Amino acid sequence: MPIPPPPSLSLPRVHVLELQASDEDLLQRFYERNPLYFEQVNGAPPRPDEAREEIRDLPPEGWSFSAKRLLGYANDQGELVAMASLVSDLMAPRVWLVGLFIVATELHGSPAAREIYAELERWMRRRGAAWVRLGVVVGNGRAERFWERQGFSEVRRRDGISMGQRVNSLRVMVKPLDGGRIADYLEMVPRDRPGEA
Repeated sequence: MPIPPPPSLSLPRVHVLELQASDEDLLQRFYERNPLYFEQVNGAPPRPDEAREEIRDLPPEGWSFSAKRLLGYANDQGELVAMASLVSDLMAPRVWLVGLFIVATELHGSPAAREIYAELERWMRRRGAAWVRLGVVVGNGRAERFWERQGFSEVRRRDGISMGQRVNSLRVMVKPLDGGRIADYLEMVPRDRPGEA
């Protein structure tokens, strides 16, 4: 399938590419230039193999899905200014996961993250997404506020999630793209019901 069209961003000449194994160094450089996410969530800067692991990582055994894709948003110099990890049809048809969404620290406070995510959401919808699901670490205030402003609602919390050097609580958040009800989503994805194991 084609890559999303270049978003109409306030950033000049940003283009979108699908990241492959051959882009490991590009992704690793982005992570190392923008360690804030890893420090806040994992308690340490990105590991030297962080990009390789992200490229290879798949949902847990037994979770159904149709595809995993990594998208990079690159500037004129060919360096990434943002990245997104997506999984389609996760645990149910038309449920997409945003596994990771990082925008360069230098762009925090600008409209870039909102614009990139809005374009990404339109692209997912055109490919059949009816729901978007993600997890946000409790206490990562900037991320929690960002996703709430994008229209996501918490459906449950998961405690005791090991992430790097930290054990975090995770807010599982969902957004309907076609006017669906959260009750309908929870019927399709029992794992996300409050109180489920």
